[in-house]
Amino acid sequence: MRRGATGHLTNMINKLHPADVGKVIEHLSTTHEKKEVFDLIRSVKVKARVIKEVDTLCRTEILTHMPSQEIVSILNELASDDVAAIMGELQPEKYQEVLRLMGHEDSKEVQDILEYPEDTAGRLMNTDFFSLQEDTTVEEAIKEVRAASEREMVFYIYVTDKEDRLVGVVSLRQLLVVPPDTPLKKIMNPEVISVALDTDQEEVARQVTRYNLLAIPVVDKETKLAGIITFDDMIDVMREEATEDILKMAGAGTPEEEFILHTSSLNAARFRLPWLLTTLFGTMITASIIWIFRFTLHEVIALVTFLPVIAAMGGNIGVQSSTIVVRGLATGRIDLANLWRVAARELKVGTLMALACGLALSLAAYLWHGHVMLGVVLGSAMFFAITVAAIMGTLAPVVLKKLNFDPAISSGPFVTTANDITGIAIYLALATYLLHYLK
Repeated sequence: MRRGATGHLTNMINKLHPADVGKVIEHLSTTHEKKEVFDLIRSVKVKARVIKEVDTLCRTEILTHMPSQEIVSILNELASDDVAAIMGELQPEKYQEVLRLMGHEDSKEVQDILEYPEDTAGRLMNTDFFSLQEDTTVEEAIKEVRAASEREMVFYIYVTDKEDRLVGVVSLRQLLVVPPDTPLKKIMNPEVISVALDTDQEEVARQVTRYNLLAIPVVDKETKLAGIITFDDMIDVMREEATEDILKMAGAGTPEEEFILHTSSLNAARFRLPWLLTTLFGTMITASIIWIFRFTLHEVIALVTFLPVIAAMGGNIGVQSSTIVVRGLATGRIDLANLWRVAARELKVGTLMALACGLALSLAAYLWHGHVMLGVVLGSAMFFAITVAAIMGTLAPVVLKKLNFDPAISSGPFVTTANDITGIAIYLALATYLLHYLK
């Protein structure tokens, strides 16, 4: 681009896979460069695939200054769910103009999808699906499949009755092993895994992974087939949900990965500061506890040496346990039915780690200060602090969820701060109780 070698650049871009072109465009510095490279793509179909691959901010940069008619030609190459997602990102003026240029049927389809709340099955579904009625014969079904090469994901044939209600599903393999005159209702599986229009996208992803599905049908209140959600869309959802939970646990304050990477330093600080202030408040409580026990520390100054060790170990164990539980709650593998089994397991793990760390710290204290009782106090304090941290890290996310707090956001700061407070309190209280033996 610096050398103006447009011919070479054009050849290079048009030989790359659309996903690779999207990644190249994302890494360019300016909007002008991104638009320039995108315009070098010859095929409208490839442009459509590239615009689908790039992240939200990059897509907005490209589409904002693009003529509306060109946007429509690109959207015509995409599935309805992708069109709805991209249309939802456009500015209101651009959205209305593009909608006006689209055909009535396409624009109505997009508007219908956008009426569903974000992060629901209705918003994710593709309405261009493949289904046949239950009286269709296998021979007729095979002909329909051959004629439906442009449809989205013809891996399953969804079977409906005369009222378009979903009544079964047939795999393509089944069509090849039964007589041609067999009606689909004789070979279909009536136990269809489906989701409702208002099902949260995280639950949809859970269903797809639990049952190893390539696609999942979406039905309305009357069980009429409204659309399908394919596995490739679910991969994006799982990545989005995982990113959201990780950023929340880190106290980033926003689920938008692109926002974190591209926003200004001031905005990033504004979103992350509240969680740091929460931690600051907790550390002030810890400082107050240390001040309360200042006379104990004055009597045995060696106790000061191990204050950060006790706080750090308790906080780390608590975060480990809470991370496991938050992940389990997010994936549905942990609920109230098996919570106590998980808590018991974490308690056993915490006890074993507490014994190991307590013995190691006792030995270190003895070798450092030559005081047997100091080693006993430290080892005991470490044992109790880690055990309490493991219990708190396991139960806190569940309690916070019951109180309608998002455990992904609140568990990290809460558990870390709480375990710092309890660990220091246990350590100094035990030292004060046994102060006579430490002098």
